[in-house]
Amino acid sequence: MARGLGAAFVVVACAGGLLALGPRAAAPGGVSAPVLPAGDPVADARAATGMRPQDPSSWSQLALSEIERARLTLDPADLAVADQALGRSLALRPERNYEATVGHGQLANARHEFARGADYGRQAAAMAPDRPAGFAVLADAEIQLGDYPAATAAAQRLLDLAPTVAGYTRAAYDLETHGRAEEAQLLLERGLETAASPGEQAFCEHRLGDLAWESGRPAEAETHYRRALAASPGDRNAEAGLARAQAAQGEPDAAARRYRALNERAPVPQFLLEEAELLLSRDRPADQPLTALAAEARLLRASGGPVDPYLGLYLADHGDPATAVDLLRTEWAVRHSVLVADALGWALHAAGDDREAIGFLREAARTGWHSALFDYHLGTVEHALGLPEGRDQLRAALARNPHFSPYHAPRAAALVEGRP
Repeated sequence: MARGLGAAFVVVACAGGLLALGPRAAAPGGVSAPVLPAGDPVADARAATGMRPQDPSSWSQLALSEIERARLTLDPADLAVADQALGRSLALRPERNYEATVGHGQLANARHEFARGADYGRQAAAMAPDRPAGFAVLADAEIQLGDYPAATAAAQRLLDLAPTVAGYTRAAYDLETHGRAEEAQLLLERGLETAASPGEQAFCEHRLGDLAWESGRPAEAETHYRRALAASPGDRNAEAGLARAQAAQGEPDAAARRYRALNERAPVPQFLLEEAELLLSRDRPADQPLTALAAEARLLRASGGPVDPYLGLYLADHGDPATAVDLLRTEWAVRHSVLVADALGWALHAAGDDREAIGFLREAARTGWHSALFDYHLGTVEHALGLPEGRDQLRAALARNPHFSPYHAPRAAALVEGRP
């Protein structure tokens, strides 16, 4: 197999792909299909530990089931149960416990402790270099840490070992991150062909919708999101995507209702911010989502922990930019993701420091990711600094996706046209 996803793409496309957090994908951990399989895997895993309490693999499987459920429920109690189950597994098999090592890596990634996730991924890969699960953990962690060559290598190894949905989707995300959206689409379509469960089908469909959305094709995106919801009713990423597409196609009231229902059950910063900015763009009160975002920001300032870039964007545009800068500087110290670079650059702009901001926004552009939001942020700061390329960058954002934000797209257009 050729080195790297770029050189190996022909083989990849024919033989056999990746999931992580992108500009519009922000699930906790960001590593697995969006729904649990039919039945109740947690109940089944608990039953297995009851029947085989001395079996370390049964406890590891319980942990993995709890981690997956936490990704769906957003309940940290599920992660605490997973942590306990992994401890039990390691107590029973302290040495060379591959399943528990992978489980700890997934748990760390679910908690957005990506440096720990990468450590566990490397341990698992060294322990069993011919098993795919460790490389999945490593790929997810490295791409969030901003070590893109390492992420590509892990994704390629995963795809070599397991040409399945897990491999195809991770490889597709890696390609998208490097501005190769057409190749990413091919891999997601291949993943869709090999999907073995409704959850895998839904995940591939919603990611295809994301690619269509980022390319300025909201009608096509809507088709994919509806297919995802048909396979997995209630999938929150597909629900948010559908709301986005509806707003772009002249159905803002339907979009607002969908966001409200979604945020009542899955109040994550990205979706709250999208709801708030849709409402604000229509001169409607946005008290509910903005209050929820403010509460999350207060909790983060009080307790610390990983910083969601969308929470930083909320603070930059609708809260306290100085707090956004402080939080995102702390996050940047531990992970050099382009997502963090973009959010930090925008927060610096909002705080009045365009000269430092532009460095981070150019850092965000280094992989070539086709993101209208990134283009808008960079173009706005270049324009503020009087750089001639600013308007071209803003035009590129609007050409890429004229609907990228109901709140910010009109501002981009105003800057291009020289309006206040």
